[in-house]
Amino acid sequence: MQGAMAAPALAPVTRQVSSRAAPALVPSSPESVQPLPAAVAELPVLDASGRPVPFGTLFRDRRAVVIFVRHFLCYVCKEYVEDLAKIPKSFLQEANVALIVIGQSSYHHIEPFCKLTGYSHEIYVDPEREIYKRLGMKRGEEIASSGQSPHIKSNILSGSIWSLWRAVTGPLFDFQGDPVQQGGTLILGPGDNIHFIHRDRNRLDHKPINSVLQLVGVQHVDFTSRSAVIHV
Repeated sequence: MQGAMAAPALAPVTRQVSSRAAPALVPSSPESVQPLPAAVAELPVLDASGRPVPFGTLFRDRRAVVIFVRHFLCYVCKEYVEDLAKIPKSFLQEANVALIVIGQSSYHHIEPFCKLTGYSHEIYVDPEREIYKRLGMKRGEEIASSGQSPHIKSNILSGSIWSLWRAVTGPLFDFQGDPVQQGGTLILGPGDNIHFIHRDRNRLDHKPINSVLQLVGVQHVDFTSRSAVIHV
């Protein structure tokens, strides 16, 4: 791996309003780096072959941006991950940072989702949503203004129709995860340390990618140049 470039100090853990409180993950002061509980670090995620991997080993020896997404049929998640796919691996290697997506479907859906989105960075699933629960990720949609996402290309009507079409034309009719589960973004490691956590309040409340990359010293990525979306 290439040498790390100098990176700015990571942002402190931020407190998010959530119906599922996670007192163990709320720091005593804004400057604190919060430890990830050992019980959470030991929980398994599954790779594309169904092999279990302890969550904590993903960032034990490196910094990692870990993004928990909703279900794999969610059009917002699809389009957000399509932009994550545009981050050059060389940018991450220069900053010595891993990019990890975690979904909550069966591991069988990982490969098709990566093929659909063009995503080639690390990806795992937590099909029992146990890590989502332990990290206090919200279930249900909180009515809150999240502003205009720079990563979402479809409107809610066309996006929802496209998600439904993918569901009914897939080999199994399922939502590839709990449809009311929200995700979030964390900066973790090295070791079992949480440097930043954002829990999504609704499907559009994800963090803009460049704002997260800036926190870990990864170069700015231009997401504006992309072709029109055509749904067939």
